[in-house]
Amino acid sequence: MFEIGDILRGRDFISIHDFTKEEIEYMLKVGAEIKKMQKQGIVHHYLAGKTLGMIFQKSSTRTRVAFEVGMYQLGGHALFLSPRDIQLGRGETVKDTARVLARMLDGIMIRTFDHEEVLELARWADIPVINGLTDLLHPTQVIGDLMTIKEHKGELKGLKLAFVGDGNNVAHSLLFGGAKVGMDVVIASPGGYEPDAGILAAARRDAAQSGAVLSIVKDPQEAVAGADVIYTDVWASMGQEGEAEEKEKQFLAYQVNSQLLTRAKKDAIVLHCLPAKRGKEITDEVMDGPQSAVFDEAENRLHAHKAIMALTM
Repeated sequence: MFEIGDILRGRDFISIHDFTKEEIEYMLKVGAEIKKMQKQGIVHHYLAGKTLGMIFQKSSTRTRVAFEVGMYQLGGHALFLSPRDIQLGRGETVKDTARVLARMLDGIMIRTFDHEEVLELARWADIPVINGLTDLLHPTQVIGDLMTIKEHKGELKGLKLAFVGDGNNVAHSLLFGGAKVGMDVVIASPGGYEPDAGILAAARRDAAQSGAVLSIVKDPQEAVAGADVIYTDVWASMGQEGEAEEKEKQFLAYQVNSQLLTRAKKDAIVLHCLPAKRGKEITDEVMDGPQSAVFDEAENRLHAHKAIMALTM
């Protein structure tokens, strides 16, 4: 069985910004090895006897399945905790929930709205806390994205990724991820929908070390020119349903379609974190086309999440 070191044992996984380039590369290496073992039918029970508590304040398909199946394949057990199942949000403080769960579990994954809730949970739980998504960041997604890009391109440093759409949690984590591994990232968003200025500033400090170039532009044609990777996401994220109609008007020019692809490199791949609003931010022709790596990306959520759990728990 592949040997996994202890360099990340006991660490929280809240933001890619918290890890070094070498640590991220190690996660990707472990993810690739775990994927290979899974495909070959090699048992890899790195977390035998361990239990992960999964707190879902936001519903999910890929995050839920990847963590639950992943924990089973690692020899452990995953416990699903919805808002209906626990007292968090119904009177009990995050602090008290964290201290109780830490005495019963080996790790906690939380998918929620408020990023501060994850930080508070990690502050009081003396077991690893994994950020499965907040409105600010989506780091577990981006580890799977980096795995997928590396599989298709063979390397990360020096590539150009163009994200077309809302400067949201995925865009934020792509900025952090690209900055760490030396991959240029260009975000194309309408005015008023750009990434958070604080996130961009922090990512640029990392980029200064790796040589990555991080850019924010308004023109999607400019963003994808010469890109190796084109990435998009829904225009209105979960919890923003009331803004969907207005956002659609603002983002009409930001659709990833066959015409936009002609601006990128001929061998560019297309990514989408899913779920997709087909015909809105991405067309069927592109999502189901030969340049789409969307479903490789979705599968790699499983292997990436397994690597994160195996290394931290």
